[in-house]
This record gives sequence, C-alpha cells and structure tokens, in this order.
Amino acid sequence: MRDDPRLPTSSHFWRSPLRGTWFTAVLGLVLLGGISVLFVTGLVSYAAYNPDLSPVNDTTPDKGVLGFYLFDWPAGPSWLYRLSQGVHVTLGVVLVPVLLAKLWSVVPKLFALPPARSVAHALERVSLLLLVGGVLFQFVTGLLNVQLEYVFPGSFYPLHFYGAWVFIAAFAVHAALRTPMAVRAVRARGRDEAGLEAPRPAPPTVSRRGALWLVGGGSLLLFATTVGQSLGGPLRRTALLAPHGGSDPGGGPNGFQINKTARYAGITGADTHPDAWRLVVTGPAGTVRLSRAELLRMPQHSSSLPIACVEGWSTADQWWRGVRLRDLAALAGYGGDPPDVLVESIQRHGAFRRAALRANQVSDPRSLLALYVNGEELSPDHGYPARIIVPAAPGVHNTKWVGRLTFGDL
Repeated sequence: MRDDPRLPTSSHFWRSPLRGTWFTAVLGLVLLGGISVLFVTGLVSYAAYNPDLSPVNDTTPDKGVLGFYLFDWPAGPSWLYRLSQGVHVTLGVVLVPVLLAKLWSVVPKLFALPPARSVAHALERVSLLLLVGGVLFQFVTGLLNVQLEYVFPGSFYPLHFYGAWVFIAAFAVHAALRTPMAVRAVRARGRDEAGLEAPRPAPPTVSRRGALWLVGGGSLLLFATTVGQSLGGPLRRTALLAPHGGSDPGGGPNGFQINKTARYAGITGADTHPDAWRLVVTGPAGTVRLSRAELLRMPQHSSSLPIACVEGWSTADQWWRGVRLRDLAALAGYGGDPPDVLVESIQRHGAFRRAALRANQVSDPRSLLALYVNGEELSPDHGYPARIIVPAAPGVHNTKWVGRLTFGDL
C-alpha cells in the first residue's frame, strides 16, 4: 500500500520539483536564527513581569527550575519592553511564510513508512512530532494572542510558557542533528542528502530560487503590515494586523491605543465620581485616603513614556503628569529608599486587577501615579481618575483606575 502513488505514504505521491535538501536547508537556517531570537525575547518578556516579586505577578506558579534565568526587570531605558516585545511579535509574524514553506518542504517525511526502523529512528520521529506540534502550537497561540482572540482553553501565559520549553527542547535536538547537514547542503547545492527530491517530479513552474523569493516577499509584506504597531506614530496606520486594526482610536490628547475599556472592566461614573473615589495609601505611617483634588495639591511631575503591551503594540511617547510614586511612598512612611508596592485597581472584571512593582521601579523619578496625559485629564478608558505609568514595564503593569497602593516588602 505504501507504494500506491495515490497515497501520501508513497514517494511517488509527492511530485513537486521544488522539494530538495538545498531548499529545505535554506529555510531551516533562517528558522534557526529567527526562532532562537523568538525564544530569547519570549523569556525576556516573561522576566519583565517580575514573577519572582509577588504571586500576583506570577502567571506560571509551577515553573520550578524553568525560572532559573529570571532577573530583576530594570526601569530603563524606557523603550526596553517596547523593543523586546515588538521584536518578538513582529518577527513571529514575519516568520510565518518561512515556517509554512519549511513544513511543506518536509511533509513527505511525516508520512514515511515504516514509522520506526529502529529505536534511534523511533526517537527521531517522536522528536519530530514534538517539533512540528510544538512550533504550530506556539505560533497559533501567539498569533491569536496578538489579535486578542483567546479561543484556546486556559490562560495564554502558562500555555505559551510551557509550550515554549517543550518546543525548544525538541528544536535544540533537531538543530544539533540537522544543522551540519543544512550547512553542507547550502554550500553544495546539488546533493539531496536528506532524500527530499521527488523520484518522478512534475514539470517545474517556478525555480527553487523563485520560490524562496516568493516566501521572502510574503514575509516582507507581513513585516510592512505589522511593524507599525510597535513603532507607533504615522506608521500605526500601516499596521493592518495589529489588535483592533487600523489607526489609533479616537482623537485628541487621549487618542491612543486602548486594550481594556472602562466598560469592559466594569468601571462606571459612580465609581470614579469625586465624592466616591479615594486613593488608599498604606505603609508604616498607617493608611491615608486621598481624593483626586488632594493628589493635585501634591507636587506634580511629568514624564514622556510609551505604553507597550504583550500583544506587540506600543504607543509613541505620551506626556504624562501626576504624583511620583516615590513621593507617595514617603507619604506612607518611607522617607529613604522606597520599597516595593502592590497596586490594586477598582476594576471589577478581567485579569491583572493587581500588579506588584519593584523598588527600583517605584524609585525611578519617571514613575508616576498619572492624573493627566498630553495636557488633559485621563479619559475613563485610559484610567481616570488615576493610573500607573512606569518606564519599561509591560502595559498590564501600568494599572488603570488605581484604588490602593500598599508599600512594603512583598
């Protein structure tokens, strides 16, 4: 049955003249470099959440030794997370045509019989299953997250985190076994060392070089329609694949990207009315309740900072004005170096209603409890009456609709 040309188990079923070791090797070497960068920037993104600081920040509490590399996330440069996550998401989208072309080029191997000729061959097939399944899982969940589509079961964060480690283990084994052959194939060009060429190829309609140009053109097109979401400004209009698509919502000082609206979070006018809302600040000096008017009477400072989110989008620098977090720490009883702080929102629905910030983030003079943006009061969707803005922090740690700050070791 495996020699029946009507079945994919037969080598005669696959007749494309494009398949061959050289074509697959070129795509594989591109993926080797690209996926390595994706893995590193993904780990960096996870470190940016400071998961070792507080359980409220830890989206993968059972990570164990997989968190061996974690480090205290710095508060500068202010564009650090914007750069690392922008590279992670944009590169992931750009690599999609390369990945699909690579999987297409080796698909005959997936149907080869017998499934295992030896123990070593069986282990190789299992690693290949983990490799293909892992890369598809990582790319699909990542692309869905970029579009804010959470159709998969469970939380995106642990799924993507643990999936990355399973995939990268199989990827490392595969790269160690296949990279030398890929380099030889690119240099030699004529040898089909991997046995990927069709024994009876169909007449060619495009050369292998032309096929590579087609793949590269697809990647370039995806780059052009994605990168604007990370760069912001006028290029935002070219980011057709960005969350919510198109340009930034609305206009005026508050007319920049919004992921989570006040309505989605369950925030009403009654919650933020001046007679109802108070900021509760707690520390060694006790508990202080401050109205927005009282916050406005405190020393006001300004910072020019972007917002960057895990989905890869970021704003241009916005001009924020409000009270420094370290001044609020002093009000809570920390006259010297400020400590960590637990920030709690009054939002009723959705994730990240609480976030912990490290002492270095609190002490940075650019870190604010913002009351204004671009010279105007915060809009309800941007966190009125007060929100956090911290340099280089993931967007979800710039908590909106802040109701409580608890200073102290977490």
